[in-house]
Amino acid sequence: MTTTLTFPVLLRLIDERSTAFRAAVASAPSLDVQVPTCPEWTLFDLAQHIGEGRRAWAATVAAGPAPVKSAAEGAPAAPVEREALLAWLAESTEQLLDALRKAGPDRGCWTWWGASQSPQTCGAVARHQLQQIAVHTYDAQVTVGAPEPLPDEVALDGVEEFLSTCVATTSAWPHKPTAFDFHATEGHSWCLTVDGDGARSTRISAPGTTPVAAADEGPNAAGVSVRGTASELVLFVYDRIPADSLQIGGDAGLFDLLRAWDPEE
Repeated sequence: MTTTLTFPVLLRLIDERSTAFRAAVASAPSLDVQVPTCPEWTLFDLAQHIGEGRRAWAATVAAGPAPVKSAAEGAPAAPVEREALLAWLAESTEQLLDALRKAGPDRGCWTWWGASQSPQTCGAVARHQLQQIAVHTYDAQVTVGAPEPLPDEVALDGVEEFLSTCVATTSAWPHKPTAFDFHATEGHSWCLTVDGDGARSTRISAPGTTPVAAADEGPNAAGVSVRGTASELVLFVYDRIPADSLQIGGDAGLFDLLRAWDPEE
């Protein structure tokens, strides 16, 4: 599925979220503080993950469709001193943005989501990288006690990006066919259908607008629906906030099945 955000907007938002991430790191009392939403990591670990990941994807984008065997080889390690770390993070972001600008949105690129609904292009990489830095910026903000909702344009694209990139697959759903409806209070809705043909997402009409038959009748009728702001929906699907932070109707246990499902097995 294609994003409603243009390529220049994606790059701008990656830069903005990266700046917000560095601001959270800069304000932390220590780089050794634990990240509540990623309890196995300290803030330094999170920053290292962000910087190394942006550099690796910069190399991947530059390589085109061919996979990069060792994208991080020869890259400088994350500095342990805060000011140097912030500079390293800024350079990591610029390397990614520069690689994306040079490649353009339509160039082929290796990705790990080959069987999903997202194309294997640099534009799709930019779209996913935006969600990665947006969610990890939230992690950093939670760590310093100043969490902020994801910006609306980031979050509204993020729900669909997650479903079409991280969930969509042609592997058969091992349970009774069903569907998951996601409703953003901003007026956008999506349906994830799971059955013997795999998992696929579609945009649907929001409640109160023109009804969509596929969303409320037939063998794949929604078994569960979740409603919240787009930011809450993104943070929920990435396991950053609990289900009781949103309005859930139907069989909430279906989310446990979805989270436990590993289509690669």
